Amino acid sequence: MIKLGVNSVLFKTLPFSEAARLTALCGYDGLEIAAIQGMCEHLDLDVWERQKDELLAIMGDNNLAFLATEVASLDPGRLLPAFAACQALGIPVVNVGPGGKQDDQASLDATVDRLAEMAAVAAAHGVTLCVKAHVGAAIHDTATTLYVIEQLRGVEGFGIDMDPSHIYRAGERPEEALPPVLPATRHIHIRDCKGPGPSPGIPQLQTCGRGDINLDAYLKAMVAGGYDGPVNLEVIGPELTAEEAVAIAAESYGYMNAILGRLQAR
Repeated sequence: MIKLGVNSVLFKTLPFSEAARLTALCGYDGLEIAAIQGMCEHLDLDVWERQKDELLAIMGDNNLAFLATEVASLDPGRLLPAFAACQALGIPVVNVGPGGKQDDQASLDATVDRLAEMAAVAAAHGVTLCVKAHVGAAIHDTATTLYVIEQLRGVEGFGIDMDPSHIYRAGERPEEALPPVLPATRHIHIRDCKGPGPSPGIPQLQTCGRGDINLDAYLKAMVAGGYDGPVNLEVIGPELTAEEAVAIAAESYGYMNAILGRLQAR
């Protein structure tokens, strides 16, 4: 059954203990713990060993599972400690953005090389490194995602993080873009999006069901394709109060849980 979680960046103004408590109150199965330098570091990769016992206790107290972490960067200086932390904490997926330049083949190929290098290290730690198409980056649409999948076919420790909001802003329909990449997809970031971008809109309009993406059709395509990995709500933007963040998390959970329940995927 599909597990639903929240990227803790939604609760970036709060300590991780409170982020976990509020996530559990909303009904989610787990969390994607943010390790995004300069934005939200609930998982501090410089001191993760000192955090380990507390983080595990917080998750246990709230009956939540670690579903992923987001590091965002392909910098080995960030990823190497992230892989070690994930192995120790039982976190199965490390999510990154691709970086690089859009419509630049050399940049795309350099990204492929770095992904291959880092995926091998991830595999040695029992972790999967997932990358997503990102507005303005070397991997930015379905075509570039499929190119990377082909180049890294058979590479252990590598997977795709399919985020419909970035695909929507690339001018595509996410529900149609998902099936071709689904065999390589190991993680899904999800949020809605208002307008064609480049921004996904204010956090409230990233709430599932409030934007312009046909997330109903997207979730149906996900289930029809046999996906059974984590689905984590990732909402970015200005700092929110606890009440604002909970409203986004709770409404999104209700939307997704109702659809997936009808599809017998939860």
